[in-house]
Amino acid sequence: MSQRKKSVSASQNKTQRRSQASLNEDEEASFSQVSSSQVQRARENFTSDQIDRKVAEVVQFILIKDQKKMPIRRADIVKHVIKDYKLLYTDIINRVCRTFEQVFGLKLVETDPKNHIYILINKLDPIQGEPVSMRSVNPKKGLLFVILSVIFMKGGVIKENLVWNSLKKLRVDPGEKHDEFGDVKKVVTDEFVRQKYLEYVKIPHTEPVEYEFRWGLRSEKEVSKLKMLEFVGELFEQDPQSWTQQFREASTVDSSSQRTSS
Repeated sequence: MSQRKKSVSASQNKTQRRSQASLNEDEEASFSQVSSSQVQRARENFTSDQIDRKVAEVVQFILIKDQKKMPIRRADIVKHVIKDYKLLYTDIINRVCRTFEQVFGLKLVETDPKNHIYILINKLDPIQGEPVSMRSVNPKKGLLFVILSVIFMKGGVIKENLVWNSLKKLRVDPGEKHDEFGDVKKVVTDEFVRQKYLEYVKIPHTEPVEYEFRWGLRSEKEVSKLKMLEFVGELFEQDPQSWTQQFREASTVDSSSQRTSS
């Protein structure tokens, strides 16, 4: 690419970023400037049946977006679903949250308060008597659970070659096409990362370039570290408390999570 083309491309990217930032600021301003009297008038302009339908539409929209486990933007909800009901956004989204929790056992979590991005997480407890060994989950979730376990047991951050070596021991080679997962490396570094289950981060000042894995935001919200430690204990036929540091962290995180959700 010529220097001139690079310069034009960089300029276009900067313009797009400024434009997006301006849109975000405009959107934020339009929400922050809504008065209680405007909200009250809006409530009087719509019937309860109309609001019920709008809540159902938002629920359906979020469920469709979440099928690919992609983040859900407030701007998209407003633009594609809320539309003329924008003044009632808070009322509607609160009812949507209650619907997800009471009907689906899911929780709508705002992961980015600045840009107002949401994800759905599963808040259902495992069925009583269900083994911790993850035998009932789909293959990809099983693969993810193994990777999360390795990261957790190794202190929360590990180099990618340790992940690949751990998978090879389970006869899952990232360099070969797998019957269940297809391109294993793509599933782990692309799909799981896009879904916010994993973070795949370049390690500074490495030559050749190296990467490391961490738990993603969705995993931190959705996965019980205590249950994971029970799973590891089951695999190695050891008491989970024998891993002192991990047990302390898992117990602290899970009790803190319970207090937040109650």
